Amino acid sequence: MAGPVAPKDYGRDESRAERMDRNWSELLQELRVLQTGVQLLAGFLLTLPFQARFETLDGYQTSLYLANVVLAALTTATILLPVSVHRRLFRQGLKATLVASADAIMKVSLAGVALLSVGTTSLIFDVTLGRAAGLMAGLGLLSVLVLLLVFVPSALRRKGREEGPA
Repeated sequence: MAGPVAPKDYGRDESRAERMDRNWSELLQELRVLQTGVQLLAGFLLTLPFQARFETLDGYQTSLYLANVVLAALTTATILLPVSVHRRLFRQGLKATLVASADAIMKVSLAGVALLSVGTTSLIFDVTLGRAAGLMAGLGLLSVLVLLLVFVPSALRRKGREEGPA
């Protein structure tokens, strides 16, 4: 026998420890996807000062650039945080704490990636098409990301609760 079935098992025959291991593995996969996106954006940002046109940035553009670099570094740190927490909690029987903290960290990391995407898009549009285009592109992307990252999951959760588990 596999052990006691966790509450809300959704048809899975797994122990609490097995569920925590599965949840941890799923969180790690999601963090890997986020890490790749942040690395690409950060890599792009780090090449900009070496471009000839970088010296033509005005004060706002330079500040936006630096804010994006700081945000990329902070987002990278939050994505790495679950690994550090795992190292500190390893073999201490605290897998549920690890999974719960990684879930919260993942949400912060998603927000960081979203803001970094908005800031980078805004900077690119500002430099190439002007301030108004940069602000519109940034606000437009922010609106889309809030819709996709906040409202769509909330709507799906409501729909799933109404329909019940499959």
